[in-house]
Amino acid sequence: MGAGMARIRNFLLLALMAATLSATLAAGAAATSAIGPAVALGGKSATKETTVAGQTKSGTGKTSTNKSPGKPKETAETPPVTQPTPPPTEPVLGSGGPLYWGATIGSQLTGNQAPWDMTAVTKFEEMTRKKLSLIQFFQPFANCAGSSCSFYEFPTTPLESIRQHGSIPVLSWSSQATPSSVNEPDFQLSDLVSGRYDAYIRGFAEKAKAWGHPFFLRFDWEMNGTWFPWSEGVNGNAPGEFVNAWRHVHDIFASVGATNVSWVWCPNAEPNNTLSKLASLYPGDAYVDWTGMDGYNWGTNPVKPGGWKTFGQIFGATYSYIQSAAPSKPVMVGEVASTESGGSKAAWIQEMLSTLPAQFPQIRALLWFDKYDDGMDWPLETSTAASSAFAQGIQSTVYGTNSFATLAPATVQPLS
Repeated sequence: MGAGMARIRNFLLLALMAATLSATLAAGAAATSAIGPAVALGGKSATKETTVAGQTKSGTGKTSTNKSPGKPKETAETPPVTQPTPPPTEPVLGSGGPLYWGATIGSQLTGNQAPWDMTAVTKFEEMTRKKLSLIQFFQPFANCAGSSCSFYEFPTTPLESIRQHGSIPVLSWSSQATPSSVNEPDFQLSDLVSGRYDAYIRGFAEKAKAWGHPFFLRFDWEMNGTWFPWSEGVNGNAPGEFVNAWRHVHDIFASVGATNVSWVWCPNAEPNNTLSKLASLYPGDAYVDWTGMDGYNWGTNPVKPGGWKTFGQIFGATYSYIQSAAPSKPVMVGEVASTESGGSKAAWIQEMLSTLPAQFPQIRALLWFDKYDDGMDWPLETSTAASSAFAQGIQSTVYGTNSFATLAPATVQPLS
């Protein structure tokens, strides 16, 4: 993933925060969906940078509680390319079971991102011809664009929109602030461990409990990389602090009785089999409900030409490690997508959906990253062949639908 992914992930966070404020203010949403009161941070000096790992970060500018930043900045959309659609192949169910499936949906379909605009979900489902069982969105701790930081409250409104749609929310929540940088001295792992943000985290957890419906919490994902400020070895973070920070935050949720939260530990897939670091980053079975993996087929796209790789080549080594480290935990693919550059995106999708259930039986949830970011052509809409291949493959009964509005407030279990 590296520097290119850093730019993309950071841009994603900024764009989603901008979309949150724009949609919330326009609709007059409840305070539970708005930015919380500004809280002045003491202690370390916070130097906010606009570059990460030598890459220029795209942004939406200063965000405030009383002024909409406008439509999230998007890169130019490339016209769909014409490719033959590969014939559908019915997936073979392995020793695992059926899968939840879903997506992160950008603003390219309607001008606003899901779940703040649920019409984007409708458009996506029209394309895939099937209802989503999962919908993912992202939220950091705070916005520190001004002289002080405003903390984002528990996102009740978007979570409820997803639930009423019949899907299960996946909230990717990060212990950082925007503007995003790999160096955020006010948001080091030691700050979590020391209790600096306990009041904020406890309030967030109490509102999660009060909402009372199940959701996935994908906390501080891709911790084995170097592009986020919560990774060890960057931002002043020391070895061993990630696990301590994770456990500390988890314990706060447990102490208030937020049993409707399913904790997802989601490293970045490492196809080159450099996995020794993962062992020291796993918080332990008592602190994790689902494990996960993120990975992309970058192909020959000039943004990050990593070479054309199959789903198995991207995820195989990390999957094997997770199987051995946490054999009792179901696996979620938290982010996955392919470029059109370097091969057939349609064939790549067809192969993924048809072979995943048998070859990776421990994977029980899959989330497509359907968003343009800094020149990367991740959405299914980049070609009619790609969208058709996905729609054909996802029709299989191996992939669930969206009948989850009335789930009990407990850990989300795999489909059976």
